[in-house]
Amino acid sequence: MTVQTKRTLQVEKLARIYDDEIAPIWGTRFGKMLLRNLELPERGQVLDISCGTGYPTTEILRRMHDGSRLIAIDASSAMLDVARRKVADLGPLGKRGIFFRTESPVPKLSFADDVYDLVVCNLGLGEMPSLEVALRDFARVCKTGGEVRCTLPLAGTYQEFHDLFREVLIKHDKHEALDRLDRLIARYPTVDHVERCMKTAQLAGGMEIEEFSLLFKSSREFFFAPVIEYGPLADWKEIAGGGQEMQDVFWYIKEAIDAYFSNRPFQVTVKAGCLIGKKHEFRAVVAQHAPPMQMPQLDDDDGFDDIDTGLPLPPHKIAAGSVRVADPDDFEVEEIEDDGNFEIDVDVSAEHALDAFIEGKKRPTHLDD
Repeated sequence: MTVQTKRTLQVEKLARIYDDEIAPIWGTRFGKMLLRNLELPERGQVLDISCGTGYPTTEILRRMHDGSRLIAIDASSAMLDVARRKVADLGPLGKRGIFFRTESPVPKLSFADDVYDLVVCNLGLGEMPSLEVALRDFARVCKTGGEVRCTLPLAGTYQEFHDLFREVLIKHDKHEALDRLDRLIARYPTVDHVERCMKTAQLAGGMEIEEFSLLFKSSREFFFAPVIEYGPLADWKEIAGGGQEMQDVFWYIKEAIDAYFSNRPFQVTVKAGCLIGKKHEFRAVVAQHAPPMQMPQLDDDDGFDDIDTGLPLPPHKIAAGSVRVADPDDFEVEEIEDDGNFEIDVDVSAEHALDAFIEGKKRPTHLDD
């Protein structure tokens, strides 16, 4: 097997893991916020940025009026393949006005100014180097009077774990690691920061905020849950250091979780935000003298993927992240046990495993000092 083939299989595996095990308890929860009270324009142009495996893309498609068009982009072709299959499963509904494109929104979107009536992005802002720059770019491609909707985790997400992590680092004099933890926590934006970025982007509106919890039976179940293992765990490992130092820190963390939550589930909070902003009419005067914006014709030469891909239809058992209900707010999410671009190598080799969770691995004696 070639390196490229192995890498392709790893990326496809990650897309399946995301859709089957992460989306139902993560992406779907945020996507429901984005869809709530969403009004789609008549014969409108919709841009779905970082659409992932197709939620809330498929639900937006269900709600679209005839004559509307939905452009869905994502940096991962493997994620888009999953989304295409879902759209294909919609039958005739899935063949009306949707176009896929493998594209990253970084450093900026490739689309012209003032094109889209609605711009949505479910959890894609984490891919962006700057929240402010990203929102300005989203507003740029949105028509005057159009709407931008984005979801993202806010400050306070994973607070229970971060507090415990901090306690371990302080207790064992890991001052440099503590500084790294503080920098990571600061990457989760506050509501005030998001609203300031919206104003800079000339988006009038505000934030809707929800809070939910993820429950895990043990420390092992927590660290091996896909939403953690393929999510923040890599950053947490980097904070802890390298080699044996990292392994030692995670032994301490495991023991702290199991001690504090021995008779009850380990619960972590997720603070979810959905920003909803209308683009100001600050360009209205200029627009009176400018030629009307023409929506580019979408065909094979534009690099858009035709939805009739010939891919097999998805299995009857579809991940909960795929919407199959008329109203997403009626969808119940079961509490079960990615740096943006999912085109990455998924290294599952033993050298990256956490010793504290290897069966039969004994606690290092030097930790007793």
